[in-house]
Formats: sequence, structure tokens, C-alpha cells
Amino acid sequence: MKNEQELKDIVKDRYAKIAEQGKAENAASCCGATTPSNKVYNIMMDDYSETGGYVEDADLGLGCGLPTQFAKIKKGDTVIDLGSGAGNDCFVARHETGSEGKVIGIDFTPIMIQKARNNAEKLGFNNVEFREGDIDAMPVNNDVADVIVSNCVLNLVPNKQKVIGEIFRTLKPGGHFSISDIVLVGNLPDALKEDAEMYAGCVAGAIQKTEYLQFIKDAGFQNIQIQKEKPIVIPNDILEKYLSSEEVKTFNTSDTGIFSVTVYAEKPGTKPEKPKRQLAEINDEPCCSPDGNCC
Repeated sequence: MKNEQELKDIVKDRYAKIAEQGKAENAASCCGATTPSNKVYNIMMDDYSETGGYVEDADLGLGCGLPTQFAKIKKGDTVIDLGSGAGNDCFVARHETGSEGKVIGIDFTPIMIQKARNNAEKLGFNNVEFREGDIDAMPVNNDVADVIVSNCVLNLVPNKQKVIGEIFRTLKPGGHFSISDIVLVGNLPDALKEDAEMYAGCVAGAIQKTEYLQFIKDAGFQNIQIQKEKPIVIPNDILEKYLSSEEVKTFNTSDTGIFSVTVYAEKPGTKPEKPKRQLAEINDEPCCSPDGNCC
């Protein structure tokens, strides 16, 4: 198996190519990152098109869930999106947090960052920014975010425990995350785990569901919940690129399960109250009391 930096480089290179592909081509492959199947199908992605804030130009057909749907984002919140791609989840989050809030997208692929910035500029969103950097060493200060979201990204990072630690660091006390990701129940065949391209395709980089949840608990999070779970089926024409016919048959009848899960958890503590002026603006209320005293 490749080392951590080699795996990161493979993922960065593959996702740079994805940024130049169309949505239809991405949706016909495993998380958009492997050779397209000869069937017309969508392995992982949920449909965003009816979601408030959806921007078609920012939807590359990637992801394995709808974390923003479960993220409990409120007006005025500061939201961080990990692995922001062309910006789709950021723009959905911006719809929820409003012009009073702030959304920060983080991605380590320069072409994705540029694509997202171009989309934000076209939309005129001055409270959505995109920062180039690794999500296991976020270019963000401590205690910044009210909410963190991510869609099918942690499975692409070799050191998931480090990313979860970074999520804890950058969330405000009392903040929370909602993350969609790929996890396993049972063991993948070695050929899938060892293939670097399959790693970039989301599946080989996934870890056991129990281990994933334990990492979150060990980081100090509380109120851990699985908000949504769905099975992922890899079509035979993709499996056959890595496994023999007999191995494909064995895999399909084994107890190994590949799942998309959306996980929620909270950082202990209490959020500081928003300033009175900001609360009044969020609620569209005058920032003055009946006696004429203004905040």
C-alpha cells in the first residue's frame, strides 16, 4: 500500500481531473473517481437538485449523502465545509446561514478552489470563501465554526483520526458537525484495499464503522448519532477490474457491507451568545428597546 503522502497525491491528481469533467461522467463512476462503469447508474450520490441554495454549476456529481440537510445550520452561523470541491455544499450552507453568516470551504486541489471561487463570484456571495489546504491540518484558527459539514471526503484521507481532531479543534464549544462518509462492516478483498485508484474512488479508503465512531468518541465528541445510513453496491463491471469472476461472486455473497452514513456529533461546551446587534439583524428586528436605548 502507498504511504500517506503518495495516497494524497493520487487523490489530488484524480480530483483535479474530475474538476474538468462533466457531472454525467462523474456520476457514472465510483465517487466520480474511477473509470466509468458501462452501466448508467449512480453509486453513491444523493440528488441535490431540490435543495435550497443548490447551484448546478457547482455540482460535479460527487458525494455520498446530503449532510447539509441534517446539519441544523442556523441564520448567522459560521460553517466550514471539508473537501469543498466546486462549492456546492458551501452554497447550500450559505442558503441556510444567510448573508449574516459565513461559509468557509477547504480543499487541497487548486483547480477545485479556483472553480469554487469563480462560482462564488458569479453568484455575488461575499460571505463564502475558499481556502486551499489539507483537512488534516486546516488553515483555520481554533474555535471558529458553529457547524462543520463534509460529503464523502474523510474516506479519502489516510489519517482520519487526525482530521477528526482538527474538526474538534476548529469547532466552537457547543458546535457540531454533520458528515456523510463511507464506512465498512466486514473486510474488503485485499485487491480493492491495495489498489491506489480504488482508494481515490472512496471505497478502499473506508474504515470499519465501529472504528470510525470510536475515533469520534475518542476525540471528545458527545451526542454521537447516525442521522442516515444506506448501503452502497459496487456493480460487477467495476469489481471485475480488480477481482476474478470467482472473487466477485464471493464478495457479492459475503457479509461485507459498504455503507454511506451521515454522522452527527457535538463538541462539549456552550456557545457564546451572538452580540445583540447581530441577533437583531438576523431576526430582522430593530436593535433598539422601546425606551429608545439601542444596542
